[in-house]
Amino acid sequence: MADEAKARGNAAFSSGDYSAAIKHFSEAISLSPQNHVLYSNRSAAHASLQNYADALTDAKKTVELKPDWSKGYSRLGAAHLGLHQVQDAIAAYKKGLELDPNNEALKSGLADAQAAASRSRAAPPPSPFGDAFSGPEMWTKLTADPSTRAFLQQPDFVKMMQEIQKNPSNLNLYLKDQRVMQALGVLLNVKFRAPSAAEDMEVPEAESTPPPPPATEKKVEPEPEPEPMEVTEEEKEAKERKAKAVKEKELGNAAYKKKDFGTAIEHYTKALELDDEDISYLTNRAAVYLEMGKYEECIKDCDRAVERGRELRSDFKMIARALTRKGTALVKLAKCSKDYEPAIETFQKALTEHRNPDTLKKLNDAEKEKKDLEQQEYFDPKLADEEREKGNEFFKQQKYPEAIKHYTESLRRNPKDPKAYSNRAACYTKLGALPEGLKDAEKCIELDPSFSKGYTRKGAVQFLMKEYDKALETYQQGLKHDPQNQELLDGVRRCVEQLNKASRGDLTPEELKERQAKGMQDPEVQNILSDPVMRQVLVDLQENPKAAQQHMKNPMVMNKIQKLINAGIVQIR
Repeated sequence: MADEAKARGNAAFSSGDYSAAIKHFSEAISLSPQNHVLYSNRSAAHASLQNYADALTDAKKTVELKPDWSKGYSRLGAAHLGLHQVQDAIAAYKKGLELDPNNEALKSGLADAQAAASRSRAAPPPSPFGDAFSGPEMWTKLTADPSTRAFLQQPDFVKMMQEIQKNPSNLNLYLKDQRVMQALGVLLNVKFRAPSAAEDMEVPEAESTPPPPPATEKKVEPEPEPEPMEVTEEEKEAKERKAKAVKEKELGNAAYKKKDFGTAIEHYTKALELDDEDISYLTNRAAVYLEMGKYEECIKDCDRAVERGRELRSDFKMIARALTRKGTALVKLAKCSKDYEPAIETFQKALTEHRNPDTLKKLNDAEKEKKDLEQQEYFDPKLADEEREKGNEFFKQQKYPEAIKHYTESLRRNPKDPKAYSNRAACYTKLGALPEGLKDAEKCIELDPSFSKGYTRKGAVQFLMKEYDKALETYQQGLKHDPQNQELLDGVRRCVEQLNKASRGDLTPEELKERQAKGMQDPEVQNILSDPVMRQVLVDLQENPKAAQQHMKNPMVMNKIQKLINAGIVQIR
């Protein structure tokens, strides 16, 4: 039962329903509280919902239960990283790599944590005036204000402002320059009062200040137009390099489309040498390596793209693309290594960056391949038969839970054995787990429609569920394959007896009430009662005997009336 809850949790996780996944994993944990894998899976689901505190609790429990399992440290590192506990994350990933040095998920997680640590160390304190100097708006404001417009003709002032724009912290170097202070006032819309020459001079106490000369009207001369902003050689070269890089990328794309992979690699490499701030050159080169079957080179480029992308704060879709491409390469490698877990974890990581349908499909395919491989490696009909025989022994001793355990193991070894499904259905029926018994009986019939035991198991469950008409139908289907089977014949007889009790009106009030409640839940009964024609037939049965006799000549109507009688809805007196 814990395995079934786990399977439901895995399915919900794969479909992106992380809340449901947590619910199913929690149910599994309640049934198997010492299973470290369940805590690991629930930690991943919590992390996907960014509930990193809960993810950390489950990851710690995983490591506590299984300290030598490297994947637990991967979960622990991811949770610490989500909580911005970078050093703890690094320690967790390193511990995991001590146990499994070649684990790609741990390597990738460690790289992410170390990159986060580098960013936190390298980030300078923000300048309080940083926004004032950002973008072309700075030059527009200085040009528009008469008090600073003339300064733009002075190369040394322009150079100082360019230096400040590159790094606002450089403002501290030029605070003594009154032009810079005037510009800062304009940009911040604040007036700085500069000291006048008169305030700087010392005036003897005995002397009086002569009256100022009469003001003369100054001729206003037109102010010259500001010269265009100077662009440094360094900026020109950077712009030219980026343009050349784009051209190299386009040439690489053209070569890739022609499947000229060697030429495409050369162009993407040149683009990367010219401009290392565009990670698409890396992801494109990784795509070429993938096509060439050079999976290790592809993975290296994808890892580098993720690391560089985080440093540059690139679009999360680009990082997700790199992770998806890496996952695809890991799936290719898994064909030989038989280890799909690194690919699955990489796809899951990509989906946390950007939920892309293509990535989700790749994840589902990888999980299916992993499951098929595990089933293939576990398949052993001989051991399956041995487990089924052990189950039979426990069944004879009426130790049904123990029998179920061995039948389940038998089915893991050989999932196509109808006998094991039939026997487990019998155990579930003995324990009163009727829905589980019905499911196993139906699987038994699906695998071997001619196996009569499947029909007797299914009919017995339906009879106990008091679905007598359905049980009768099941027994009759079984008799088509085995007409002389006594169990099937006895089943038919018991069903007919119960159905005749309803037809004769011999049900006790308690039986009638129970059967009516059961019948009203049957979709077929609901459809009959909602049919306008059948509603009129039921009215005629009570009020218009002649019309009722005409209705009874219709076999379809008669079958529906019999269905309502069996359900206790209609009573014949």
